[in-house]
Amino acid sequence: MSTVAFHTLGCKVNHYETEAIWQLFKEADYERVDFEQNADVFVINTCTVTNTGDKKSRQVIRRAIRQNPEAVVCVTGCYAQTSSAEIMEIPGVDIVVGTQDRHKLLSYIDEYQQERQPINGVSNIMKNRTYEELDVPYFTDRTRASLKIQEGCNNFCTFCIIPWARGLMRSRDPQKVVEQATQLVQSGYKEIVLTGIHTGGYGQDLKDYNLAQLLRDLETVDGLERIRISSIEASQLTDEVIDVLQQSTKVVRHLHIPLQSGSDSVLKRMRRKYSMAHFSERIKKLHAALPGLAVTSDVIVGFPGETEAEFQETYDFIVEHQFSELHVFPYSPRIGTPAARMDDQIDEEVKNERVHKLIELSDQLAKTYASQFENDVLEVIPEEKSAKDGVLVGYADNYMKVEFEGDASLIGEICKVKINQVGYPINYGTFLRTVEHANNQSEFEMLA
Repeated sequence: MSTVAFHTLGCKVNHYETEAIWQLFKEADYERVDFEQNADVFVINTCTVTNTGDKKSRQVIRRAIRQNPEAVVCVTGCYAQTSSAEIMEIPGVDIVVGTQDRHKLLSYIDEYQQERQPINGVSNIMKNRTYEELDVPYFTDRTRASLKIQEGCNNFCTFCIIPWARGLMRSRDPQKVVEQATQLVQSGYKEIVLTGIHTGGYGQDLKDYNLAQLLRDLETVDGLERIRISSIEASQLTDEVIDVLQQSTKVVRHLHIPLQSGSDSVLKRMRRKYSMAHFSERIKKLHAALPGLAVTSDVIVGFPGETEAEFQETYDFIVEHQFSELHVFPYSPRIGTPAARMDDQIDEEVKNERVHKLIELSDQLAKTYASQFENDVLEVIPEEKSAKDGVLVGYADNYMKVEFEGDASLIGEICKVKINQVGYPINYGTFLRTVEHANNQSEFEMLA
């Protein structure tokens, strides 16, 4: 039996796609082994979101070749899509496939084994208008399942290379999404994370169908307890979507809404498609519809030309709208994007200072958000054992990370946990019982 090993760099979508590629190999009777072992085939799923992503991808490729000179080395993913020629120049790379045509990998391997000639299978992603179906019935290493619902992005923000790596917006067939959700529930998952390159844009390219309708259809999947949306833009939070979220019994109390900057002038330079007034109005409407909602966000600081006043606008906007946690990134120039060529690049020291200010604020906001749940009972799905003996760690529906004492058999189950001590990044609680929602709403008591 031939063996295959995988290494994934980058985002949730890449992790999803690695699992999908593994399914293809599994159907062809391959056995999966650890990346550190000697395998017949190595698949490296690369990232290109930053220059560092490229560099890390090259390091992993070279390591695989060095350790296994006899193996077939395949490179796929975003960096492969944007820079296939660069990757083909690395001695020992045998096959390059980008962010499409992944199902051709196995035939390329056969072809390579016969011809012994490197194969570049990357084609122009910008011409692609169809979603590539890649099924994942279960995940090798996770209790939360990702479900990819769309591909590509039409936004072309000035700091971002991703449309060139992923192509334009294409939505997955709604029926296939519901089928796969059903399959994941049958594999034992209670929570599904809807993911994509521009997840909230789902349905923009479909006739008479949109994200709100997809959420309504997923609501009917038996045994599915939680639906999480990996990311959604403020402009995609239409009144219809907010209404669906308000009515839903499955969509969790947590949304990730990228802000990037709280200054209109910076947003313009970033070529983001919203104003702060619009963002503010949507967030307020959302909080009114969904009390207790956690809103997390991404912020880029030190974008070219960002003045002290523009940074302050961002800071004040975040305080005013009480985000529950921020992912803060110092702007890093991505070769090939308009922002990398802009004048007024910000000094690294200034960037770091601003990053630290926002991280401090984020910690403070996270603690404030968590404090409202002290002594409350939350539903937590433990994902793994903690480093401490007999302790599990997982996430509540509102994305608070919770540790509690419990048996490993509870991993992946929905547990009622009383929050005794709030904090950030971890909250501590006491396990009360597991919950069986799907079967006629019955709850069965367990020893506390």
